[in-house]
Formats: sequence, C-alpha cells, structure tokens
Amino acid sequence: MYNEMEIRFLSLSGNEGFARAVASAFASQTNPSIEELSDIRTAVSEAVTNAIIHGYEQRTNETVLMRMTIRDGILSIEVHDDGCGIEDIDLARKPFYTSKPELERSGMGFSVMEAFMDRLSVQSEYGKGTTVMMQKRIAHGI
Repeated sequence: MYNEMEIRFLSLSGNEGFARAVASAFASQTNPSIEELSDIRTAVSEAVTNAIIHGYEQRTNETVLMRMTIRDGILSIEVHDDGCGIEDIDLARKPFYTSKPELERSGMGFSVMEAFMDRLSVQSEYGKGTTVMMQKRIAHGI
C-alpha cells in the first residue's frame, strides 16, 4: 500500500491538537494498534510543539508543514518550519536540554520522539528552519 498527504497550518498552539488528529486519522489506514497510534500522536505533538515554540518562537502568523507517507507498512512523518533553526542539533537532542528555560519546558521533545518512533532524524540550518523526520513500522500494517 502507498499513500501520502501534506498539510500546512498556522503556528498557533491550538493547531498541535489538529496535527495530532490528522496524523492519527492518516495512520489509521495501516491498522495500527492503540499503542502504536498513541506513539504516533505523541511524537507528532512533540514535533509540532517544537516548531511552534522553538522554531517560530511563538509567532502565530507562520506556517508549519506536515507531510506523511505510508509505504509497505512504514509510516513516515516530516514536520517542517522555516523558523530560527537549531544552532547545535546534538546539544538540542540531549535529554533535559532546552533553549527556553524561562518557559519551564522539560527539554525532552527529541527524546520522546525517539522513544516512540523507530527512526528520528533532524535537519536544520540556523536562521533558516528545521525538518524533523520520523518513521514507524506498523506491526500489523497493510
């Protein structure tokens, strides 16, 4: 089975729930378990929240792009922002690191995404934006 989709939405914090619901609906085609669906929703939530909070620094008039594909039981998700980018990806991926300690963030976003997905990669250019790419094989996927 092959399918793909792409959505763009404003960088409003309320759209994090929208992105999570869309990802869940799209992933449902693969017949995921409740646990797999929960993992996907959590990872998407973290990626979109990072784009809004860190990428766009809570500017609400920017656009977040989410692409998803299903191919042979593997769900691929990309979340992209054209925000400030990440100066040091290795540092940003360390557990408990946060670039915004004043917001009382836990600094676990990338760790959570990595824990719930099979693959995680991050591409970023400081001052130009970030793309988070995640993959999950659905155990009973079509």
